[in-house]
Amino acid sequence: MRLSFHLVAAVLLAAAPAAAQQTPPVAPAAKLATSTQPIPLDRVVAIVGDVVITQSGLQEKLIQKRQEGVVFPTDSVALKPFVLGIVNELIDEELLLQKGKELKIEVPDADVNNTVDKQVKDIRARFSSDAEYRTELQKAGLGTPDEFRRFRSEEVRRAETITRTVRKLREDGKIVQANVTDEEVQEAYDRNRATLPKREPSVGWRQIIIAPKPSVAARERAKAKADSLLVEIKTGGDFETLAKRESMDPGSKDNGGDLGWNRRGRMVAEFDRWMFALPPGQLSPVVETPFGYHLIRVDRVQAGEVKARHILIAPRIDSADVARASASADSVAAAWKAGASFDSLAKKFHDFASAEETTLLTPFPRAKLPEPYQQAFADKKPKDFVVFRIAGNTTVPGKFVVAQLASVEEGGELTLAEVKERFRSRLAEEGGVKRLMDTLRKGTYVAVREDAITLIPQSAALQK
Repeated sequence: MRLSFHLVAAVLLAAAPAAAQQTPPVAPAAKLATSTQPIPLDRVVAIVGDVVITQSGLQEKLIQKRQEGVVFPTDSVALKPFVLGIVNELIDEELLLQKGKELKIEVPDADVNNTVDKQVKDIRARFSSDAEYRTELQKAGLGTPDEFRRFRSEEVRRAETITRTVRKLREDGKIVQANVTDEEVQEAYDRNRATLPKREPSVGWRQIIIAPKPSVAARERAKAKADSLLVEIKTGGDFETLAKRESMDPGSKDNGGDLGWNRRGRMVAEFDRWMFALPPGQLSPVVETPFGYHLIRVDRVQAGEVKARHILIAPRIDSADVARASASADSVAAAWKAGASFDSLAKKFHDFASAEETTLLTPFPRAKLPEPYQQAFADKKPKDFVVFRIAGNTTVPGKFVVAQLASVEEGGELTLAEVKERFRSRLAEEGGVKRLMDTLRKGTYVAVREDAITLIPQSAALQK
Protein backbone atom coordinates (compact mmCIF):
# COMPACT_ATOMS: atom_id res chain seq x y z
CA MET A 1 0.00 0.00 0.00
CA ARG A 2 1.31 3.46 -0.95
CA LEU A 3 0.53 6.10 1.65
CA SER A 4 -1.58 9.02 0.50
CA PHE A 5 -0.15 12.53 0.44
CA HIS A 6 -2.97 13.80 2.67
CA LEU A 7 -2.39 11.14 5.27
CA VAL A 8 1.31 11.97 5.45
CA ALA A 9 0.43 15.67 5.61
CA ALA A 10 -1.85 14.95 8.56
CA VAL A 11 1.06 13.33 10.36
CA LEU A 12 3.53 16.07 9.57
CA LEU A 13 1.10 18.79 10.63
CA ALA A 14 -0.32 16.96 13.63
CA ALA A 15 0.77 19.71 16.00
CA ALA A 16 -0.94 22.48 14.02
CA PRO A 17 -4.29 23.88 15.28
CA ALA A 18 -7.42 23.45 13.20
CA ALA A 19 -7.64 27.19 12.56
CA ALA A 20 -4.34 27.06 10.69
CA GLN A 21 -5.62 24.68 8.01
CA GLN A 22 -5.48 26.09 4.53
CA THR A 23 -8.70 27.42 3.06
CA PRO A 24 -9.80 25.12 0.23
CA PRO A 25 -10.12 26.56 -3.25
CA VAL A 26 -13.45 26.91 -4.96
CA ALA A 27 -13.12 26.04 -8.64
CA PRO A 28 -15.45 24.53 -11.20
CA ALA A 29 -15.53 20.82 -10.48
CA ALA A 30 -14.39 18.25 -12.98
CA LYS A 31 -17.33 16.53 -14.64
CA LEU A 32 -16.31 13.33 -12.98
CA ALA A 33 -19.58 11.50 -13.25
CA THR A 34 -20.22 12.32 -16.92
CA SER A 35 -20.95 9.20 -18.92
CA THR A 36 -23.38 7.93 -21.51
CA GLN A 37 -24.52 5.33 -18.97
CA PRO A 38 -25.91 6.05 -15.48
CA ILE A 39 -23.33 5.43 -12.76
CA PRO A 40 -24.77 3.69 -9.71
CA LEU A 41 -23.68 5.78 -6.76
CA ASP A 42 -24.66 3.31 -4.06
CA ARG A 43 -22.21 0.55 -4.84
CA VAL A 44 -19.99 -0.58 -1.99
CA VAL A 45 -16.37 -0.22 -3.15
CA ALA A 46 -14.71 -1.03 0.19
CA ILE A 47 -15.49 -2.15 3.72
CA VAL A 48 -13.57 -1.02 6.81
CA GLY A 49 -14.78 -2.82 9.92
CA ASP A 50 -18.50 -2.08 10.01
CA VAL A 51 -18.24 1.01 7.78
CA VAL A 52 -18.77 0.91 4.02
CA ILE A 53 -17.17 3.19 1.45
CA THR A 54 -19.50 3.77 -1.47
CA GLN A 55 -19.05 4.77 -5.07
CA SER A 56 -20.70 8.12 -4.25
CA GLY A 57 -18.18 8.72 -1.45
CA LEU A 58 -15.39 7.92 -3.90
CA GLN A 59 -16.86 10.35 -6.44
CA GLU A 60 -16.93 13.13 -3.80
CA LYS A 61 -13.29 12.46 -2.99
CA LEU A 62 -12.35 12.62 -6.65
CA ILE A 63 -14.15 15.94 -7.06
CA GLN A 64 -12.27 17.24 -4.03
CA LYS A 65 -8.99 16.07 -5.57
CA ARG A 66 -9.75 17.90 -8.78
CA GLN A 67 -10.56 21.09 -6.83
CA GLU A 68 -7.23 20.76 -5.03
CA GLY A 69 -5.45 20.76 -8.37
CA VAL A 70 -4.54 17.06 -8.54
CA VAL A 71 -3.80 16.08 -12.14
CA PHE A 72 -5.69 12.95 -13.21
CA PRO A 73 -4.08 10.31 -15.45
CA THR A 74 -4.73 10.80 -19.14
CA ASP A 75 -5.15 7.14 -20.05
CA SER A 76 -7.30 4.30 -18.77
CA VAL A 77 -4.31 2.10 -17.94
CA ALA A 78 -2.99 4.61 -15.40
CA LEU A 79 -6.48 5.64 -14.26
CA LYS A 80 -7.31 2.34 -12.53
CA PRO A 81 -4.37 2.33 -10.06
CA PHE A 82 -4.92 6.06 -9.50
CA VAL A 83 -8.54 5.49 -8.44
CA LEU A 84 -7.55 2.46 -6.34
CA GLY A 85 -5.05 4.73 -4.60
CA ILE A 86 -7.88 7.12 -3.70
CA VAL A 87 -9.92 4.19 -2.36
CA ASN A 88 -7.00 3.19 -0.17
CA GLU A 89 -6.68 6.77 1.00
CA LEU A 90 -10.32 6.68 2.11
CA ILE A 91 -9.65 3.36 3.87
CA ASP A 92 -6.66 4.85 5.72
CA GLU A 93 -8.72 7.84 6.79
CA GLU A 94 -11.52 5.58 8.05
CA LEU A 95 -9.05 3.41 9.98
CA LEU A 96 -7.71 6.52 11.74
CA LEU A 97 -11.23 7.79 12.43
CA GLN A 98 -12.12 4.46 14.02
CA LYS A 99 -8.91 4.55 16.04
CA GLY A 100 -9.78 8.08 17.12
CA LYS A 101 -13.18 6.88 18.30
CA GLU A 102 -11.48 4.12 20.27
CA LEU A 103 -9.15 6.70 21.85
CA LYS A 104 -12.14 8.96 22.59
CA ILE A 105 -10.74 11.77 20.44
CA GLU A 106 -13.24 14.62 20.20
CA VAL A 107 -13.13 17.91 18.32
CA PRO A 108 -15.08 20.70 20.08
CA ASP A 109 -17.78 22.38 17.99
CA ALA A 110 -16.12 25.75 18.68
CA ASP A 111 -12.89 24.62 16.99
CA VAL A 112 -14.78 23.39 13.94
CA ASN A 113 -16.92 26.51 13.72
CA ASN A 114 -13.94 28.86 14.03
CA THR A 115 -12.13 27.13 11.17
CA VAL A 116 -15.21 26.91 8.95
CA ASP A 117 -16.12 30.55 9.64
CA LYS A 118 -12.70 31.66 8.43
CA GLN A 119 -12.75 29.38 5.38
CA VAL A 120 -16.23 30.44 4.30
CA LYS A 121 -15.40 34.11 4.87
CA ASP A 122 -12.21 33.86 2.81
CA ILE A 123 -13.99 32.07 -0.04
CA ARG A 124 -16.97 34.44 -0.05
CA ALA A 125 -14.57 37.40 -0.28
CA ARG A 126 -13.40 36.18 -3.68
CA PHE A 127 -16.77 36.97 -5.25
CA SER A 128 -18.35 40.35 -5.91
CA SER A 129 -21.88 39.35 -4.87
CA ASP A 130 -23.91 36.70 -3.09
CA ALA A 131 -25.43 35.72 -6.43
CA GLU A 132 -22.03 35.06 -7.98
CA TYR A 133 -20.97 33.12 -4.87
CA ARG A 134 -24.06 30.90 -5.04
CA THR A 135 -23.59 30.33 -8.78
CA GLU A 136 -19.96 29.26 -8.41
CA LEU A 137 -20.81 26.92 -5.52
CA GLN A 138 -23.42 25.26 -7.73
CA LYS A 139 -20.95 24.98 -10.62
CA ALA A 140 -18.44 23.34 -8.30
CA GLY A 141 -21.02 20.79 -7.20
CA LEU A 142 -21.07 22.18 -3.65
CA GLY A 143 -24.76 23.06 -3.42
CA THR A 144 -26.14 26.07 -1.57
CA PRO A 145 -24.09 28.15 0.89
CA ASP A 146 -25.73 26.28 3.79
CA GLU A 147 -24.97 22.92 2.19
CA PHE A 148 -21.41 24.01 1.50
CA ARG A 149 -20.97 25.08 5.13
CA ARG A 150 -22.28 21.72 6.39
CA PHE A 151 -19.96 19.92 3.96
CA ARG A 152 -16.94 21.94 5.14
CA SER A 153 -17.90 21.36 8.78
CA GLU A 154 -17.93 17.60 8.23
CA GLU A 155 -14.61 17.74 6.36
CA VAL A 156 -12.95 19.94 9.01
CA ARG A 157 -14.17 17.71 11.84
CA ARG A 158 -12.99 14.63 9.99
CA ALA A 159 -9.57 16.10 9.19
CA GLU A 160 -9.04 17.46 12.69
CA THR A 161 -10.07 14.14 14.25
CA ILE A 162 -7.45 12.38 12.13
CA THR A 163 -4.83 14.99 13.02
CA ARG A 164 -5.53 14.69 16.76
CA THR A 165 -5.56 10.90 16.55
CA VAL A 166 -2.15 10.84 14.86
CA ARG A 167 -0.82 13.31 17.41
CA LYS A 168 -2.04 11.11 20.25
CA LEU A 169 -0.54 7.99 18.68
CA ARG A 170 2.78 9.75 18.27
CA GLU A 171 2.72 10.96 21.88
CA ASP A 172 2.00 7.40 22.97
CA GLY A 173 5.00 6.10 21.00
CA LYS A 174 2.86 4.24 18.46
CA ILE A 175 4.52 5.97 15.50
CA VAL A 176 8.22 5.25 15.32
CA GLN A 177 10.27 6.67 12.47
CA ALA A 178 11.68 4.12 10.05
CA ASN A 179 15.33 3.74 9.11
CA VAL A 180 15.98 5.16 5.65
CA THR A 181 18.88 4.20 3.39
CA ASP A 182 20.79 6.51 1.06
CA GLU A 183 19.43 4.52 -1.87
CA GLU A 184 15.85 5.23 -0.78
CA VAL A 185 16.64 8.93 -0.46
CA GLN A 186 18.19 8.93 -3.94
CA GLU A 187 15.14 7.16 -5.38
CA ALA A 188 12.76 9.65 -3.74
CA TYR A 189 14.83 12.56 -5.04
CA ASP A 190 14.83 11.18 -8.59
CA ARG A 191 11.08 10.54 -8.42
CA ASN A 192 10.27 14.08 -7.23
CA ARG A 193 13.08 16.00 -8.91
CA ALA A 194 10.90 17.57 -11.60
CA THR A 195 8.40 18.95 -9.08
CA LEU A 196 10.88 20.38 -6.57
CA PRO A 197 10.90 24.16 -6.20
CA LYS A 198 13.77 25.91 -7.93
CA ARG A 199 16.58 27.50 -5.98
CA GLU A 200 16.28 31.28 -6.03
CA PRO A 201 19.35 33.36 -6.89
CA SER A 202 20.63 34.66 -3.56
CA VAL A 203 23.46 36.53 -1.87
CA GLY A 204 24.93 36.76 1.60
CA TRP A 205 26.91 39.74 2.82
CA ARG A 206 28.28 41.83 5.67
CA GLN A 207 27.72 45.56 5.84
CA ILE A 208 28.48 48.75 7.69
CA ILE A 209 25.76 51.38 7.39
CA ILE A 210 26.82 54.98 7.91
CA ALA A 211 24.20 57.61 8.66
CA PRO A 212 24.87 61.33 8.15
CA LYS A 213 25.40 63.08 11.47
CA PRO A 214 24.27 66.63 12.20
CA SER A 215 26.75 69.38 12.92
CA VAL A 216 27.29 70.73 16.41
CA ALA A 217 25.42 73.90 15.47
CA ALA A 218 22.42 71.92 14.21
CA ARG A 219 22.30 69.94 17.44
CA GLU A 220 22.43 73.10 19.51
CA ARG A 221 19.54 74.61 17.54
CA ALA A 222 17.45 71.43 18.00
CA LYS A 223 18.21 71.38 21.73
CA ALA A 224 17.19 75.02 22.07
CA LYS A 225 13.92 74.30 20.25
CA ALA A 226 13.16 71.37 22.55
CA ASP A 227 13.95 73.52 25.61
CA SER A 228 11.53 76.20 24.44
CA LEU A 229 8.75 73.63 23.92
CA LEU A 230 9.35 72.27 27.42
CA VAL A 231 8.87 75.76 28.86
CA GLU A 232 5.74 76.28 26.75
CA ILE A 233 4.17 73.05 28.00
CA LYS A 234 5.06 73.80 31.62
CA THR A 235 3.38 77.19 31.32
CA GLY A 236 0.12 75.76 30.01
CA GLY A 237 0.78 74.69 26.42
CA ASP A 238 -1.13 71.62 25.22
CA PHE A 239 1.20 68.65 24.68
CA GLU A 240 -0.91 67.00 21.97
CA THR A 241 -1.33 70.22 19.99
CA LEU A 242 2.38 70.99 20.12
CA ALA A 243 3.22 67.43 19.08
CA LYS A 244 1.00 67.72 16.00
CA ARG A 245 2.60 71.06 15.13
CA GLU A 246 6.25 70.54 16.03
CA SER A 247 7.16 66.86 16.38
CA MET A 248 9.44 65.37 13.70
CA ASP A 249 8.38 61.78 14.32
CA PRO A 250 6.08 60.94 11.37
CA GLY A 251 4.82 57.81 13.09
CA SER A 252 3.24 59.62 16.06
CA LYS A 253 3.00 63.28 15.01
CA ASP A 254 -0.57 63.14 13.65
CA ASN A 255 -1.75 61.32 16.81
CA GLY A 256 -0.48 64.02 19.15
CA GLY A 257 2.73 62.10 19.83
CA ASP A 258 0.90 58.94 20.96
CA LEU A 259 3.25 55.92 21.01
CA GLY A 260 0.66 53.44 22.26
CA TRP A 261 1.51 50.73 24.78
CA ASN A 262 5.17 49.65 24.96
CA ARG A 263 7.17 47.14 26.95
CA ARG A 264 10.75 47.56 28.11
CA GLY A 265 13.38 47.18 25.41
CA ARG A 266 11.34 48.41 22.45
CA MET A 267 12.80 51.92 22.52
CA VAL A 268 16.44 53.02 22.62
CA ALA A 269 17.96 52.87 26.10
CA GLU A 270 17.80 56.58 27.02
CA PHE A 271 14.15 56.90 25.96
CA ASP A 272 13.21 53.58 27.61
CA ARG A 273 14.77 54.62 30.92
CA TRP A 274 12.74 57.83 31.18
CA MET A 275 9.50 56.32 29.86
CA PHE A 276 9.46 53.70 32.62
CA ALA A 277 10.65 56.09 35.33
CA LEU A 278 7.93 58.73 34.91
CA PRO A 279 4.65 58.52 36.83
CA PRO A 280 1.44 59.11 34.82
CA GLY A 281 0.89 62.74 33.86
CA GLN A 282 4.45 63.89 34.56
CA LEU A 283 6.66 65.49 31.89
CA SER A 284 10.29 64.52 31.33
CA PRO A 285 13.16 66.96 30.86
CA VAL A 286 14.64 67.16 27.36
CA VAL A 287 15.97 63.65 26.65
CA GLU A 288 18.69 63.15 24.03
CA THR A 289 18.84 59.97 21.95
CA PRO A 290 20.55 59.13 18.63
CA PHE A 291 17.37 60.37 16.93
CA GLY A 292 17.38 63.82 18.48
CA TYR A 293 15.74 65.50 21.47
CA HIS A 294 12.52 64.25 23.07
CA LEU A 295 9.88 65.47 25.47
CA ILE A 296 8.13 62.47 27.02
CA ARG A 297 4.84 62.25 28.90
CA VAL A 298 3.45 59.02 30.35
CA ASP A 299 -0.34 58.76 30.17
CA ARG A 300 -1.05 55.35 31.68
CA VAL A 301 0.83 52.51 33.36
CA GLN A 302 -0.04 48.85 33.75
CA ALA A 303 1.94 45.71 34.63
CA GLY A 304 5.01 45.65 32.38
CA GLU A 305 3.66 48.27 29.95
CA VAL A 306 3.55 52.05 29.61
CA LYS A 307 1.38 54.21 27.37
CA ALA A 308 3.26 57.38 26.52
CA ARG A 309 3.51 60.35 24.15
CA HIS A 310 6.55 62.23 22.91
CA ILE A 311 7.66 65.19 20.85
CA LEU A 312 10.80 64.69 18.77
CA ILE A 313 12.99 67.56 17.62
CA ALA A 314 15.68 66.19 15.34
CA PRO A 315 18.74 68.20 14.30
CA ARG A 316 18.63 69.14 10.64
CA ILE A 317 20.89 67.23 8.25
CA ASP A 318 22.25 69.35 5.39
CA SER A 319 24.20 68.58 2.23
CA ALA A 320 27.54 69.06 4.01
CA ASP A 321 26.57 66.39 6.55
CA VAL A 322 25.65 63.99 3.71
CA ALA A 323 28.96 64.71 1.97
CA ARG A 324 30.87 63.90 5.16
CA ALA A 325 28.99 60.58 5.50
CA SER A 326 29.78 59.72 1.87
CA ALA A 327 33.46 60.42 2.41
CA SER A 328 33.38 58.36 5.60
CA ALA A 329 31.86 55.43 3.69
CA ASP A 330 34.64 55.59 1.11
CA SER A 331 37.34 55.65 3.81
CA VAL A 332 35.70 52.72 5.65
CA ALA A 333 35.62 50.71 2.41
CA ALA A 334 39.30 51.48 1.77
CA ALA A 335 40.30 50.46 5.30
CA TRP A 336 38.23 47.26 5.12
CA LYS A 337 39.81 46.32 1.78
CA ALA A 338 43.24 46.99 3.25
CA GLY A 339 42.62 44.44 5.99
CA ALA A 340 41.15 46.42 8.86
CA SER A 341 38.95 44.39 11.23
CA PHE A 342 35.28 44.39 10.26
CA ASP A 343 34.23 44.30 13.91
CA SER A 344 36.34 47.32 14.84
CA LEU A 345 35.10 49.31 11.84
CA ALA A 346 31.49 48.38 12.57
CA LYS A 347 31.85 49.35 16.22
CA LYS A 348 33.13 52.79 15.25
CA PHE A 349 31.00 53.65 12.21
CA HIS A 350 27.91 51.42 11.97
CA ASP A 351 24.42 52.82 12.66
CA PHE A 352 23.56 50.53 15.56
CA ALA A 353 21.20 53.17 16.99
CA SER A 354 18.71 52.48 14.16
CA ALA A 355 19.00 48.71 14.68
CA GLU A 356 20.56 48.21 11.25
CA GLU A 357 21.86 44.69 10.58
CA THR A 358 25.59 44.15 10.08
CA THR A 359 25.74 40.49 9.08
CA LEU A 360 23.36 38.74 6.67
CA LEU A 361 25.32 35.62 5.80
CA THR A 362 22.26 33.38 5.37
CA PRO A 363 21.59 33.45 1.60
CA PHE A 364 18.94 36.08 0.90
CA PRO A 365 16.86 35.89 -2.32
CA ARG A 366 17.95 38.58 -4.75
CA ALA A 367 14.38 39.24 -5.86
CA LYS A 368 13.40 40.20 -2.31
CA LEU A 369 16.21 42.70 -1.81
CA PRO A 370 15.38 46.42 -1.78
CA GLU A 371 16.03 47.99 -5.18
CA PRO A 372 19.29 49.76 -4.17
CA TYR A 373 20.71 46.42 -2.96
CA GLN A 374 19.63 44.63 -6.13
CA GLN A 375 21.38 47.21 -8.27
CA ALA A 376 24.51 47.36 -6.12
CA PHE A 377 24.92 43.55 -5.92
CA ALA A 378 24.24 42.88 -9.62
CA ASP A 379 27.13 40.98 -11.27
CA LYS A 380 29.15 41.00 -8.03
CA LYS A 381 31.21 38.03 -6.87
CA PRO A 382 32.06 36.74 -3.38
CA LYS A 383 34.58 39.00 -1.59
CA ASP A 384 33.69 41.99 -3.81
CA PHE A 385 33.18 45.32 -2.02
CA VAL A 386 30.52 47.86 -2.92
CA VAL A 387 29.51 51.27 -1.58
CA PHE A 388 26.03 52.65 -2.30
CA ARG A 389 23.33 54.88 -0.89
CA ILE A 390 19.94 53.84 0.51
CA ALA A 391 16.86 55.90 1.29
CA GLY A 392 16.46 57.52 4.67
CA ASN A 393 13.46 59.19 6.32
CA THR A 394 12.14 62.64 7.10
CA THR A 395 15.00 63.38 9.51
CA VAL A 396 17.87 61.46 7.84
CA PRO A 397 18.10 62.00 4.04
CA GLY A 398 19.68 58.69 3.13
CA LYS A 399 22.45 56.49 4.49
CA PHE A 400 25.53 54.88 2.95
CA VAL A 401 26.18 51.15 2.84
CA VAL A 402 29.62 49.62 2.72
CA ALA A 403 29.18 45.92 1.95
CA GLN A 404 31.26 42.87 1.15
CA LEU A 405 29.57 39.91 -0.50
CA ALA A 406 30.17 36.65 1.32
CA SER A 407 28.27 34.31 -1.00
CA VAL A 408 26.62 34.42 -4.41
CA GLU A 409 24.33 31.56 -5.37
CA GLU A 410 22.81 31.23 -8.81
CA GLY A 411 19.28 29.98 -9.23
CA GLY A 412 18.53 26.53 -10.53
CA GLU A 413 17.59 23.00 -9.65
CA LEU A 414 18.02 21.89 -6.04
CA THR A 415 20.73 19.26 -5.68
CA LEU A 416 20.39 16.04 -3.71
CA ALA A 417 22.81 17.40 -1.11
CA GLU A 418 20.56 20.40 -0.48
CA VAL A 419 17.40 18.36 0.10
CA LYS A 420 18.84 15.06 1.31
CA GLU A 421 18.02 15.49 4.99
CA ARG A 422 14.58 16.87 4.16
CA PHE A 423 13.82 13.76 2.09
CA ARG A 424 15.29 11.46 4.73
CA SER A 425 13.10 13.00 7.44
CA ARG A 426 9.99 12.76 5.27
CA LEU A 427 10.67 9.13 4.31
CA ALA A 428 11.34 8.19 7.94
CA GLU A 429 8.01 9.75 8.92
CA GLU A 430 6.21 8.04 6.04
CA GLY A 431 7.75 4.71 7.05
CA GLY A 432 6.51 5.14 10.59
CA VAL A 433 3.02 5.96 9.37
CA LYS A 434 3.04 2.99 7.00
CA ARG A 435 3.87 0.65 9.87
CA LEU A 436 1.05 2.20 11.90
CA MET A 437 -1.44 1.76 9.05
CA ASP A 438 -0.31 -1.84 8.47
CA THR A 439 -0.94 -2.53 12.14
CA LEU A 440 -4.40 -0.93 12.00
CA ARG A 441 -5.29 -2.93 8.88
CA LYS A 442 -4.23 -6.18 10.49
CA GLY A 443 -6.54 -5.48 13.40
CA THR A 444 -9.54 -4.46 11.27
CA TYR A 445 -11.53 -6.21 8.58
CA VAL A 446 -10.70 -4.41 5.31
CA ALA A 447 -11.97 -5.44 1.89
CA VAL A 448 -11.72 -3.66 -1.45
CA ARG A 449 -14.26 -4.59 -4.12
CA GLU A 450 -12.42 -3.61 -7.27
CA ASP A 451 -15.16 -4.96 -9.51
CA ALA A 452 -17.63 -2.50 -7.96
CA ILE A 453 -15.51 0.55 -8.73
CA THR A 454 -16.78 2.46 -11.73
CA LEU A 455 -13.83 4.08 -13.46
CA ILE A 456 -14.33 7.56 -14.81
CA PRO A 457 -14.19 7.84 -18.61
CA GLN A 458 -10.94 9.43 -19.68
CA SER A 459 -12.63 12.29 -21.53
CA ALA A 460 -14.74 13.16 -18.49
CA ALA A 461 -11.79 13.04 -16.10
CA LEU A 462 -9.99 15.63 -18.16
CA GLN A 463 -12.84 18.13 -18.27
CA LYS A 464 -12.81 21.24 -16.09
